[in-house]
Amino acid sequence: MDAAEQEASDVTQEAPEVNPQYLQQLKDLDIPEEEAKKALILTGNVSAEEAAIFYFDSLENQNPDTDDDDDDIYYKMVFVVNMELSMGVGKIAAQVGHGAVGLYQLMLRNSKTKEVADKWEEYGAKKIVLQGSSTSHLLELQALAISLDLPTYLVQDAGRTQIAAGSRTVLAIMGEEEMVNKVTGKLKLLN
Repeated sequence: MDAAEQEASDVTQEAPEVNPQYLQQLKDLDIPEEEAKKALILTGNVSAEEAAIFYFDSLENQNPDTDDDDDDIYYKMVFVVNMELSMGVGKIAAQVGHGAVGLYQLMLRNSKTKEVADKWEEYGAKKIVLQGSSTSHLLELQALAISLDLPTYLVQDAGRTQIAAGSRTVLAIMGEEEMVNKVTGKLKLLN
């Protein structure tokens, strides 16, 4: 419950009665009864006009992050590991880390993708590591993700340890879970 809802709840408990004439006027404006009652209470039950202005202003200023429609939308970051490369467990972990940091930094630079990153954090920062069959497979998945307007980051190794410089090791993708699943939903978990 956010602060405004808590305030409305507290006010409702203290003064649950609203002017029935004002309430009817608000209902005549197609304002839902519960919302009309909240608006009247929060404006001190002064007039239907004040409550209506409050209600419509709050609709205009409503943050999209708090819309009821967003309650069913979850976000995740997925890492697809290039399994054709001979990487040890530590190397894979490091490459996934590079993917996470790289994609997150990339997303913070753009207002549209920053909003997605913020929602991802808000919903628990879900991360999944999956198996990709080859470099070409990672590139195909990246192209599909980009076509769906999903942010991606492809990790290329520096070549200092187990694999050749420039090897594409991990593809990181972030977005709404449903959209990301269109790209990676059939891949196996890394185990």
